[in-house]
Amino acid sequence: MSITPESVKQLIESEDYGDRLRGLNQVDRIDPAVAFEYVKPALNDENPRVRYTATSKMASLGRQDLPLSLELLRLRLHNDPEMDVKAAAADSLGALQLKEAYDDLVTLYHSTDDWIIQMSIVAALSELGEPRAIELLEEAVRHETEIIQTTAISALGELGDPKAIPWLEEFINHPEPQTRLRVAQALGHIGGDVVRPLLEQLASDADAQVSERAKYCLENL
Repeated sequence: MSITPESVKQLIESEDYGDRLRGLNQVDRIDPAVAFEYVKPALNDENPRVRYTATSKMASLGRQDLPLSLELLRLRLHNDPEMDVKAAAADSLGALQLKEAYDDLVTLYHSTDDWIIQMSIVAALSELGEPRAIELLEEAVRHETEIIQTTAISALGELGDPKAIPWLEEFINHPEPQTRLRVAQALGHIGGDVVRPLLEQLASDADAQVSERAKYCLENL
């Protein structure tokens, strides 16, 4: 059966949550303006899987109305009882580059001990384009959870602020090659002569992937 706005609407309005999920997974195949209208009520669905999927879809569909999307995602970020829905809201706010949500993200980061939410917030900051994000990323790069550390390293690279260079230098000799690789990538994003000595050190790293990335970054400084 072909997918049409009418068929998607019928699924999303079904009493069966499996149908509602199927409908949400089909919204990418209809007009975005129409899809946005279908997704909005699903953000308040009684089923957490439906709310999660709807919140995730806002990452692309939210551009149809950014002020409204900011309002709707803030509600999920602060009020949803499910942690993964909160994390999806953070992801979508970052993807939509809604800088107005920066303070909301910082508040939630400091008020939760859920590492998945914290990681999603750190990842969102890499897309948000908010210069103030360096304040939270300085804290996150020293987090006790390694995946949050490495996510923060990448985010600092995306932010491109030279202030982050001393923090990244602390990980030059990290025992995990993937962490050193993230450092090389981040330094390459920041660029400038100031990162050259660090990249030269990483260019002789024992791990081939790390050394190759550092050499590539050096060639493109």
